[in-house]
Amino acid sequence: MNPTVNALREIDDELSKRHLDLDPCGYFIIYLEREAGLICAKHFTNVINDRGLAVDPETGNVIPARGKVQRTESTLFSYLGREFVRAEDALVSGQEYVQD
Repeated sequence: MNPTVNALREIDDELSKRHLDLDPCGYFIIYLEREAGLICAKHFTNVINDRGLAVDPETGNVIPARGKVQRTESTLFSYLGREFVRAEDALVSGQEYVQD
C-alpha cells in the first residue's frame, strides 16, 4: 500500500476515536453519484432534545445513528467533494491549499 493511503488511514483512525458533540444546526450525509462522477453531501436539519438526542424538527422523532431514515435534505452540495479531496491532498503532501 502506498504511503499516502497509509497516512490517510492513520489520520482517519485517530479522528474516528474522538468524542463528537451533536450539532444543533444539523448533519451531513456524504455519498457518491457515480454516473455523474460526483461526491455529494446532503445537509439535514435537526434539533437536540433535552436528553441530548438529535430529533427531526418536523416530527420530533429521534434520528437513529444507524439504519436508514427517510428525510428530505435542506441543501444538496455536489462541488464540495472535489474541494475536500484537494484540501486533503494538500494536508497530506504539505502543500498550500487554495479553494477554487
